Amino acid sequence: MNRRNFIGFGVLAMATLPATLSALSAIDFRQTKPKAWTAHTVEDAIKALYGDIKPEATGVTVKAPKVASNGGAVPVTVKSDIQAKTVAVLQNVNPETLVCVYACDENSVIDYMFKMKMKKSGTITAIVEGADGKFYKGEISLEVALGGCEG
Repeated sequence: MNRRNFIGFGVLAMATLPATLSALSAIDFRQTKPKAWTAHTVEDAIKALYGDIKPEATGVTVKAPKVASNGGAVPVTVKSDIQAKTVAVLQNVNPETLVCVYACDENSVIDYMFKMKMKKSGTITAIVEGADGKFYKGEISLEVALGGCEG
């Protein structure tokens, strides 16, 4: 490859970079839905994110240990086969309820695994906003062992 072709390809790459990055951009839910991040109940956070909805209790699986030995790092898995626009995870024991929100596209696979902090025993809820405009919900209750001794 000669120098002119190399420079030409470089200019072409620089011209297409902004279009590529804009296609990869995600929604900043902290900026677009700030009240959801300061809500103190699951219901208030859901209302701030999605409005008044009635999610169906089907199609979403939330997994966590029945007894978490360390409340500072509770392993959670959220799975769904629903084609989703967004996935929100909430809990009902910490001062701020909303844990995270994922923006999805038509190629997203809903199989998220993460760790979260929970001060005490409670419930973890996942809300999936489907591409069909419907909302789906999955929940799990767990106990957090105080002192890390599972008891």
